[in-house]
Amino acid sequence: MSAAWVAGSVRARAMTRRRLGSAAVRSLAASPSVDEALSSLAHTPYGHDVRTDQTLAGAQRAVVETFLWNVRVLAGWVPREGVTILRILLGPLEITNVHEHVLRLAGTEARLAGTEAPAPYRLGGLSTAWPRLSRTTSVEELRQVLATSSWGDSGGGTPRDVTLAMQTSLADRTMSAIPAAGAWAAGATALLLARVGALEHRRLPARAENEASRIVGPAAIAATTLPDLAAALPSWARWALADIHEPADLWQAEARWWTRVEHDGFALVRGATAGPEVLIGAVAMMAADAWRVRAALELAARGGQPLEVFDAVA
Repeated sequence: MSAAWVAGSVRARAMTRRRLGSAAVRSLAASPSVDEALSSLAHTPYGHDVRTDQTLAGAQRAVVETFLWNVRVLAGWVPREGVTILRILLGPLEITNVHEHVLRLAGTEARLAGTEAPAPYRLGGLSTAWPRLSRTTSVEELRQVLATSSWGDSGGGTPRDVTLAMQTSLADRTMSAIPAAGAWAAGATALLLARVGALEHRRLPARAENEASRIVGPAAIAATTLPDLAAALPSWARWALADIHEPADLWQAEARWWTRVEHDGFALVRGATAGPEVLIGAVAMMAADAWRVRAALELAARGGQPLEVFDAVA
């Protein structure tokens, strides 16, 4: 193992100490107001971006910004192979940037009067194609840039076409390039199919459907109910929908997905020798913590009750 990977692995393990952890996050969720929660959170590692005067939405985004900043710091300690891994793991944030950008280009963005669109996530050198995509001035131009990148052509020009194609493209790329995260990508694809089919009563656009079929198989693509989808999924994706029978219960499936990511991340960090697995595990642990903090802020904004709801989610 190279010296760069040894140094990067030591740094990755150290970075996991920037999480709050489940007990501290539960205490945050019990805050009687979001203002009180932010006063506490601003004195934690999340205070890098969280401010006491932020709105709920602004604070939740700042939590992700802190996670992103930690990952960008970590990128400076790992070899080129590690940077490639981080670029893929941060793919969901690039998708968010593109989704918000394509909404503006398509003129379909719905915002309250007087509010501004959030600034894009600052991916820096961990972006895949965002610098070029951010400079596009039409949906057609954006599609052309996507087609020349590892994201590939979206197959359609609506915001839905672009976002879903990028999500399934990322899952396919993750399974190929990061085997340790393959089950997460497969589970995320199962959840995506469940949301589109059970909640929207629609199918994926053709390009996204082709990508998803490579991950979970054509039988899962053809399923029209949650039980049929769960039965059709391969074993590496079926876990994400275990015991989920109604669309109203999909929030539990999302919580289970994050629990699996965090659990696997702990195992990778603690059990692996220096190398890519430690890096992957550390990012997974930090991402899961950020997701839990965002959920805690949501409950604090509702008065911190009932706390049992947070326990069920996180």
